[in-house]
Amino acid sequence: MGDSKFANFDNMSLQSIDQDAELIPLLTPEDEEEMNNEGLPETLPILPLRNTVLFPGVVIPITAGRDKSIKLIKDANNGSKVIGVVAQKDEKTENPGVKDIHTLGTAARILRVLQMPDGNTTVIIQGKKRFELAEVLTEEPYITATVRETMEERPDKDGQEFLAIIESIKDLALKIIRDNPNIPSEASFAIKNIQSNSFLINFVSSNLNLEVKEKQELLEIDNLKDRALATLKYMNVELQKLELKNVIQSKVRSDMDQQQREYFLHQQMKTIQEELGGVSYDEEIEEMRMKSMDKKWDAKVADHFEKELAKLQRMNPQVAEYSIQRNYLDLFLDLPWNEYSEDKFDLKRAQKILDRDHYGLEDVKQRIIEYLAVLKLRNDMKSPILCLYGPPGVGKTSLGKSVAEALGREYVRMSLGGLRDEAEIRGHRKTYIGAMPGRIIQSIKKAGTSNPVFILDEIDKLASSHQGDPSSAMLEVLDPEQNNSFHDNFLEMGYDLSKVMFIATANTLSNIQPALRDRMEIINVTGYTIEEKVEIAKRHLLPKQLKEHGLSSKDLKIGKPQLEKIVEGYTRESGVRSLEKQIAKMVRYAAKSIAIEEEYHIKISNADVEKILGPARLERDKYENNDVAGVVTGLAWTSVGGDILFIESILSKGKGVMNITGNLGKVMKESATIALEYIKSNAESFGINPAIFEKYNVHIHVPEGATPKDGPSAGVTMLTSLVSLFTQRKVKKSLAMTGEITLRGKVLPVGGIKEKILAAKRARIKEIILSEDNRKDILEIKEDYLKGLTFHYVSDMSEVIDLAITSQKVKNAKKL
Repeated sequence: MGDSKFANFDNMSLQSIDQDAELIPLLTPEDEEEMNNEGLPETLPILPLRNTVLFPGVVIPITAGRDKSIKLIKDANNGSKVIGVVAQKDEKTENPGVKDIHTLGTAARILRVLQMPDGNTTVIIQGKKRFELAEVLTEEPYITATVRETMEERPDKDGQEFLAIIESIKDLALKIIRDNPNIPSEASFAIKNIQSNSFLINFVSSNLNLEVKEKQELLEIDNLKDRALATLKYMNVELQKLELKNVIQSKVRSDMDQQQREYFLHQQMKTIQEELGGVSYDEEIEEMRMKSMDKKWDAKVADHFEKELAKLQRMNPQVAEYSIQRNYLDLFLDLPWNEYSEDKFDLKRAQKILDRDHYGLEDVKQRIIEYLAVLKLRNDMKSPILCLYGPPGVGKTSLGKSVAEALGREYVRMSLGGLRDEAEIRGHRKTYIGAMPGRIIQSIKKAGTSNPVFILDEIDKLASSHQGDPSSAMLEVLDPEQNNSFHDNFLEMGYDLSKVMFIATANTLSNIQPALRDRMEIINVTGYTIEEKVEIAKRHLLPKQLKEHGLSSKDLKIGKPQLEKIVEGYTRESGVRSLEKQIAKMVRYAAKSIAIEEEYHIKISNADVEKILGPARLERDKYENNDVAGVVTGLAWTSVGGDILFIESILSKGKGVMNITGNLGKVMKESATIALEYIKSNAESFGINPAIFEKYNVHIHVPEGATPKDGPSAGVTMLTSLVSLFTQRKVKKSLAMTGEITLRGKVLPVGGIKEKILAAKRARIKEIILSEDNRKDILEIKEDYLKGLTFHYVSDMSEVIDLAITSQKVKNAKKL
């Protein structure tokens, strides 16, 4: 039975009506007979009820909030005081129409209308007779309809079965009132004093804790005996729920009592131990205290540990906080406070280790040796924060292991790719269940020393979310002025990270937060030349793959020409990761042949390479001929290294419109516009008839169309392409160029020079045009990389044209 229905009825009948009004008594058999003899009006105003159903004889209060309902109640109260009450099908419907209400309802008489302090109107109504909607007359200002009375089938008053059902309903109602603490005990008096059997059924049905749909089904049952049985069924279910709820509450209460009992016994045991001269803490706490004696921490940390240990000692081991506190103290004891491994300052040995593990990477190796040299002289220098950035597969991560071995330090690696929770860096406060320290402190604990080589892998792939910004949390870790007291939320103490050598790796700097980038020393790890890749494959990749596949150098031999063929024909990358995959494929072929005792060539030839790996697929970055006007070779930078691209342009008769295609970005399109406008303004100096610009359309295309391209470095290439097109003269053979242009005719410097130079060498380019300001970038590149290349440094566009465009006309030159 509903928690609130009895209360509402009780409050309504005794308190809601003012003191001068007489009480509304329960319905007697005489009242019921008089009510049954009353007739129904032919038409009634219909009041939709949102969340309840009215039964005959039952008195309920209703709060009216809708304008239509208030208008209906006001008119009815001033008139016959009789209204039709019908339940809504969906209580969420704000303005119910005829289709939104049930067809069977209860005629009701308005007993009182009260104005509440909050402005709502509360009306107290009593159900009279059931009716069925016949015909709707109006829907405005409220629903009115003709109704017909719905007769009830009443059983014989002396029928034994019906009387037994009534007695069962009374007994169950009294049990529910007794077991439900939310129903006042006064409600049992109402049940006992109801004399009318039909009113008892309606009264209990109205107050059952049921959905509106289920109450409506009860109201629609014509046979009173059947309605009584249905009501009894619902009461049984509610009583079972109440009994189950009380059993569960009793169990929980007994469990809490048991826990309290154990707590008091534990306290008494501690007191007895103290009286007997024993100790009030167990062996585990004493063991922690003994371990703390050997730690090298300072006085501040020691005091904090003693304070937290005393707190553990006072705790009841049964409470959840005990295990958290014990884990906290275990972390304190496991961390290597002021424990440092001794650095090895043999610089020659360090150089040998770096050269042994990595071919090339001279700048990085030099920086490590410089750091070791300064550390050897001062012996108290704070460790630097290095950031190795470059394309994938060039050895950034593996370099950390070599550095750790060269220094004689422990090696720790932490992958930051996709990390989006700040607590992964700083840890959780220990008040949370399952709290843990951050991964920085965990890694230091794992290393066992406070000065390991700490690799922060993929620092450019840190992500931010609603859980915080990890890259901002890294600021304290990587700032040499702050990380001598790094604060972890779980540790609650500053930990010295200043002796840790952090080496971060990244593929691009653009995704790193500026404040974070400012705290690191950036070292560019560029791509390898073909010669370097061949050496790396011979020295490292092939022996590694042979070992991993259970073979030796006697089982497979790959010469330098074949390795070069693999590099040029089957890989396109700055690093060597794809190259290692291709070599692994070659080794697997040999392993398969040995396993099935099949003959194969131990010494691999070019034909064997094509047989195992298939035809060479990556030949598109070869230089093409200069037989066609308007085709010029440019140099581009990509995330996997340098590449060459071809700028193509063509003329067609039209009105001087320029079209640009090839999936180009805004900056690159602007470069094409600048180039064309510069040519127009200097047409005579280039020997171009200005009338051409009005008679022909220009179309510029940059293959491949599916690859997005942007940036200003193709400006000089587009300019050369257009001049060659308008003059129908050949572009110089085996020439490539890169540089930004301005409307004044200046050539500005661009980035990625080393990668572009390597791409030019792969494509067999002989000459390269660069901005004068890029000369310093060429001086930083090893001379070995520059063999076979001639560089032309320019400051003005006219110099580009003089160098790039020959006096020779192309084949089948157009007459313009």
